[in-house]
Amino acid sequence: MGKKVSKIFAYLLLTAVAISMIYPFFAMLNLSFVPNGEIFNQGGGKLFYSPLTIENYANVFEKIPLWKYFANSLFVAIVTTLGQVLFSAFAGYAFARMNFKWRDGIFLIVLITMLVPPQVNIIPLFFLMRQLHWINTYQALIIPGLFGGFGIFMMRQYFLGLPKDLEESSRIDGCNVFQTFVKIALPLAMPAVVTLAIFTFVSSWNSFMWPLIVTNTENMRTLPVGLAIFKGSFRELTLWGDLLACSVICTLPVIGVFLFGRKYFINDILQGGVKE
Repeated sequence: MGKKVSKIFAYLLLTAVAISMIYPFFAMLNLSFVPNGEIFNQGGGKLFYSPLTIENYANVFEKIPLWKYFANSLFVAIVTTLGQVLFSAFAGYAFARMNFKWRDGIFLIVLITMLVPPQVNIIPLFFLMRQLHWINTYQALIIPGLFGGFGIFMMRQYFLGLPKDLEESSRIDGCNVFQTFVKIALPLAMPAVVTLAIFTFVSSWNSFMWPLIVTNTENMRTLPVGLAIFKGSFRELTLWGDLLACSVICTLPVIGVFLFGRKYFINDILQGGVKE
């Protein structure tokens, strides 16, 4: 009986925590459809706000090139995600399964890069982008994000946890190292690959400081930068309905990516730490 009560209490607690996390997003979504003049007349803590209108979304698309911001963010996030997953998988497998000179020393350097705050690299990276004439280009937005110590470390740890028997069998059957990686190791590491892809996509999509620094025209702005500049354009009155509409549009792709990869993400949490 005591275990049953504890279980019910645990479920109630988790439900309350889930509701406390979901409600702010639901309120943002609901209020994004409320006219600007009615938002602060609603009162707080309501389950549903009214009246509803799509005027805020229409205003946003009329006032700023939202589709361009969205397309820039989506392109940068997708390319950065694909590139980092690819490079991290190759490097992680090399550190986990291949023996080469100074392997451990090079991996230590990779780990040390994780200790350096990203803000420290902004000025050197900016000067490098300027020397390469990449300011206000997709190269500046994408290439610095293709390589990351966290991704390499994560993939290495996952590859170390995979059984070696299948890889050894593939080599006996005549596969070389690349074929073994592509046909055996990479499919087995799909939970780690999807998890890294989710983390990378969310980080790239939400990136604000770096795109703000390396872009200087409206045509190259990403969605977070465009949203911040749109907020800064208000002088006497902040149009909260329009801002909430922008925020909803900015949030939906991240939620979609997580829902798409949630199965692999959960599997990685449960299995990723297991080692042979």
